Amino acid sequence: MLLVFIYYLVTIHTMTTKTILNVPTKKLPIKPLTRQELADAAKARVSLIDKEFSNGFDFIAKYPKSVTIFGSTRLAPESTYYNQAYTVANRIALELGYAVFTGGGPGTMEAANHGAFDAGGKSLGLTIELPEHQVSNPYLTDHLDFYYFFSRKVSLSFCAEAYVFFPGGFGTLDEFFEILTLVQTHKIERVPIILVGSDYWNKLDEFLKHEVLARGMIENDDIELYTITDDSDKIIDIIRTAPVRNGIRFEYKAE
Repeated sequence: MLLVFIYYLVTIHTMTTKTILNVPTKKLPIKPLTRQELADAAKARVSLIDKEFSNGFDFIAKYPKSVTIFGSTRLAPESTYYNQAYTVANRIALELGYAVFTGGGPGTMEAANHGAFDAGGKSLGLTIELPEHQVSNPYLTDHLDFYYFFSRKVSLSFCAEAYVFFPGGFGTLDEFFEILTLVQTHKIERVPIILVGSDYWNKLDEFLKHEVLARGMIENDDIELYTITDDSDKIIDIIRTAPVRNGIRFEYKAE
């Protein structure tokens, strides 16, 4: 089973330079890997993953007071939410002196970075490398590139005193539930999780209350882990009163 997993990792890496076949065939144009090649490739990949985690945590450690902002990459500059993300990030940097983290891309991320940048604040991006290009916006004062989505996502989940979510798609929802679960299970300290846009988030809130909570799959306290608001003043007040986190804690007990 381990060999199958390692072969899968290596195959994914080599697919960018080889013909991709949609239909399985016995005549795949891929030379079988030796055991030594499998071992060497696995070590190289694990080494890269380790490096990305180490670099990610070193990077966020440079900014001990920060807020991370999430939202759709497809948000247009004329959108109300784009303008609000700009305003909120601008105030976070200007009034609170906090760094603003995003994924460094377009849409909501660009709006937030733009706001922090115009305030003269620290506008940061944990950016992702894609096959053909680097995804980043022009309003970053510092950034760190990631190859793997999952190591970037972990870094974003451990780097802030508060998390602000604007409307978004699968990626935004994935990040929201990831952080919500980490707080619920005490894997990270309880931090404010702020959902901006009641017309968008109220429908999800209703589902969580009327379906998930009603069926006993979460507890009443879990619903209190996030706040839905359209009020920028309230967002700033929540962040202002949030305690600065003690940093990243890893608890491990040897067998």
